[in-house]
Amino acid sequence: MRPRILVADDEKNLRELYQIELDSEGYEVDTAANATEVMSKLESAEYDLIVLDIKMPGMSGIDLLQKIMARDKRQPVILNTAYPSYRDNFMTWPAEAYVVKSADTAELKQVIKKVLAKKT
Repeated sequence: MRPRILVADDEKNLRELYQIELDSEGYEVDTAANATEVMSKLESAEYDLIVLDIKMPGMSGIDLLQKIMARDKRQPVILNTAYPSYRDNFMTWPAEAYVVKSADTAELKQVIKKVLAKKT
């Protein structure tokens, strides 16, 4: 069974890029544009990993991370953001990993493999 990943990012082009790239790595990928979609998908499906953007309309990825952790402390989450300064924010520390966005998805893919390997 392919590992299932939920990618949350408000930028449609990035969601599509991540979906294509991660699908080619053998993952089953769902996407969400905002916190409401993430929470709705978590009600109906289980994910091996969630990749969250921090800057999203409505609820930030940091606030969403807190909601996800309150729901299931074992849920692996990777924060994926263009803002490296958030790494020092203690509210991001429950995340399994922190990746700064890049046009090159190699680092994100490497971190995903490492987090999923740690889960098994």
